[in-house]
Amino acid sequence: MSEQTVLITGTSTGIGLEIALGCARAGWRTVATMRDLGRADALRAAADAAEVTDLIDVRRLDVADQASVAACVTDVIDAYGRIDAVVNNAGAGHVGTLELDRVEDVRRVMETNFFGVLHVSRATLAHLRAARGRLVAVTSVGGIVGQPFNEAYCAAKFAVEGYLESLAPLAATLGVSVTVVEPGAVASEFVANIGLDRDAAVADAGAYGPALRAYLDTAASSFAAAQSPAEAAAVVVDVVAGRDTPPFRVQTSEGARRFVGVKLADLDGSAVTGMTATWVS
Repeated sequence: MSEQTVLITGTSTGIGLEIALGCARAGWRTVATMRDLGRADALRAAADAAEVTDLIDVRRLDVADQASVAACVTDVIDAYGRIDAVVNNAGAGHVGTLELDRVEDVRRVMETNFFGVLHVSRATLAHLRAARGRLVAVTSVGGIVGQPFNEAYCAAKFAVEGYLESLAPLAATLGVSVTVVEPGAVASEFVANIGLDRDAAVADAGAYGPALRAYLDTAASSFAAAQSPAEAAAVVVDVVAGRDTPPFRVQTSEGARRFVGVKLADLDGSAVTGMTATWVS
């Protein structure tokens, strides 16, 4: 059994499940965590089919609960003595806008998508220093490009990218590489898990109803050509298990690279806001 150990959050479905399988196939001892162990059957079945069951250790971890994070990390160190890589993958989507959202809604999005990354990263960083390991966060193209009706989600992903971009050069002085991985549209359960009733949401949006309908039409068309979770996960696995030190920012598809590139070359913001304005008109 490999001595190299990776801890991954949010592995019950989608990209997280595929990252866990990919790391195990690469020979890493894989601690696959999720908030609800009642949802572990899909991962366990996939691990069995891939013949990597002996390398996957499924554990409970709620990224929004510091006590849960601390307990899981302690148990992993007790069991294996090391953590060589961490993949912050757990996240939750949210569709809303400033006048329609409650502040509590925004706080909940931030707790999972931003503070959850901080909880896990802070709890594991000393172990990553000891291993000269890798800290990875699966963010989104929404961590670069602000998108209508995704204010809270994009704010959380912007925060993760800003925090880790600031941390990366400091962590590197202690031997830890930091990378954010930015998927675009991925055909997973992520969108379905938002639980949005399209017709009810448009009806409840008041003055924002026409714009929300236009946005949802645009989003549906983008997901019609979505990348598979396995394709996106393969990029993350390469960041974890590849021999070369990865760059700070990595996209998972050519479409994601083009989309992010608009923002990174947009000094006054007009290209981005001009692009996204077409989504709501």
